[in-house]
Amino acid sequence: MTDTSILFQPLRAGDLALANRVLMAPLTRNRAHPDGTPHEMAETYYAQRASAGLIVSEATQISPMGKGYIDTPGIHSRKHADAWARIVEAVHAAGGCIALQLWHVGRISHVSLLPDGARPLSSSAVPANAKTFTRNGFEECSPPVAMSAEDIARTLDEFATAARFARDAGFDGVEIHGANGYLLDQFLQDGVNRRDDDYGGPTENRMRLLSEVLDRVSDVFDPSRVGVRLSPLGQANDMTDSDPETLFGAVIDMLSQRNLAYLHFVEGFVSADTSGEERAMLKRLRKRFDGVYIGNGGYDGASAAEAIGAGDADAISFGRPFIANPDLPERFRRGAPLNHPDQDTFYGGGAAGYTDYPFLDR
Repeated sequence: MTDTSILFQPLRAGDLALANRVLMAPLTRNRAHPDGTPHEMAETYYAQRASAGLIVSEATQISPMGKGYIDTPGIHSRKHADAWARIVEAVHAAGGCIALQLWHVGRISHVSLLPDGARPLSSSAVPANAKTFTRNGFEECSPPVAMSAEDIARTLDEFATAARFARDAGFDGVEIHGANGYLLDQFLQDGVNRRDDDYGGPTENRMRLLSEVLDRVSDVFDPSRVGVRLSPLGQANDMTDSDPETLFGAVIDMLSQRNLAYLHFVEGFVSADTSGEERAMLKRLRKRFDGVYIGNGGYDGASAAEAIGAGDADAISFGRPFIANPDLPERFRRGAPLNHPDQDTFYGGGAAGYTDYPFLDR
């Protein structure tokens, strides 16, 4: 059996003190109230998983225009912040550490989800060959509009406001969602970004919005409590770039100068194969980051320990295993079998498949 003891070494990620290196990835569960207020069940759900070295919350929209799926939580009102505060308190009472993932979906949305039937916002008016989850089930994303200068300024203000609400709720830190084909990724990658202003064209322009979001959020949280999530391989929500290694290399160099808590990479998706060249590119990119690197995508306890032992990561985040195993670190520690997740209960519903998975000793 693989020695997994390295997973239980503490880790300092900026100003975040992590008890172990088995982290909980952000997991959309579609169980918030329709107005974006987190459901009361979420207090139990997150507290159950407080043995993670760090919980990164489910993606949480910064504004009504940032919403892309039904029943996802928000962080743009006092009511949202108060509900999140109770969740944070429950996690802290259980000995855990939790960061809020700040999210704007951009073009991955539908007019039925947005205020007054507005069209989604994006870097450019390029429709996504993707679906989103509405009251009618999965529907094609609505065609977006290119963001104006005023739209960009307002969105930056919304990131700042959301960060202040997250601070008020007591979160230990925040993670900027720059991955998986959502708004910031839509500015980064030239398969979507067709702009000819200061936010389009050359790499330094396409990464400008991410940089400005970091500026605004870092005025609220010290950078040592801010992480960033990226997905250099695309693979989600119809994303492509003509030269991803050059683009993400420049992004990582920019992030390395900011003394952030960590960089969180989506290294692969359950439904996508990663080629040998793609894996080699990921390894080159992550070596460029001067700071704590968190890997994500297809790991188990043994492969996570091997990656950390080889210096390929400082910690690993787990998604589906944490859905079904609230005590995942302890299961890894003991080499115990894992509960199998019920995919039918991933998105939406009640306590079934959310707070009712068994613990080893309960």
